[in-house]
Amino acid sequence: MEILRVFNNNVVLARDERRGEVILTGRGLGFQARPGQAVDESRVAKVFVPDVGRDADLFGTVVAAIAPEHLVLADRALQAARSADDAAPSSATVVALADHLGFALARLRQGIDLEYPLRAEVEHLYPDEYAAAGRIVAFVNEQVPDPLPASEAVAVALHLVNAGFATGDLSYTYRMTGLFTQLFDVLEQTVGRTVDRQSVNAARFITHLRYFFVRAHNGRQLEDGSPKLGSAIRSAYPDAYHVATRLQTVLELRLGQPLSEDEVTYLTLHVARMVDDDRS
Repeated sequence: MEILRVFNNNVVLARDERRGEVILTGRGLGFQARPGQAVDESRVAKVFVPDVGRDADLFGTVVAAIAPEHLVLADRALQAARSADDAAPSSATVVALADHLGFALARLRQGIDLEYPLRAEVEHLYPDEYAAAGRIVAFVNEQVPDPLPASEAVAVALHLVNAGFATGDLSYTYRMTGLFTQLFDVLEQTVGRTVDRQSVNAARFITHLRYFFVRAHNGRQLEDGSPKLGSAIRSAYPDAYHVATRLQTVLELRLGQPLSEDEVTYLTLHVARMVDDDRS
């Protein structure tokens, strides 16, 4: 395999003859490495293959921003939670879960306790995924000093549901890619400056949108039923909410259906994170 880009000492983008562009992790894998060099395969701990149509550079940026121990923890937890008939988790699922676990464990250390109002709905609509999520949380809690609350299974279950909605339809991917570009253009026009489309927060925004398109297609937009939360976020981030309403207009025109208030609330949060990231 040939190195294409070095993200940090432990993460590189490489070209594999059989799988195309892949993200490789391993201790010291990128140390003093240069594009064009052969990969020291003895150092490779994990290979992540981007979804069809997904930008490998952007995917690698997200992987590089996650603590290596969280990637290992997520991979092991998913493997432990699998039943005999389950397919192996995709690279995107491992990375998404690792990213979530990193934030969940950080929240725990800071004493922040989140409630998930979707618990009853998730248990009812996705019993298999919720059961698997419970096993994942139980496995994680065996490996960390401070256990996650059982309610964290709700968020983990939603990651598993999203993974099950993956599609290999390139025409759909191309359509969504064009819409991503349009949304970033509208965002930049509204705030009056460019934003870093290669940032981790931009990557998370894109991931959220991909999941949103699947939810919208299946008639399952977010409906937390928490108007106070939406009102608080709009008050805290008025500029981001203004941008989110512009993005809402584009999405509603392109998709032919209205967005729920909760979807606009989450758009607001992602916009706020990207704008703050661009200013820092």
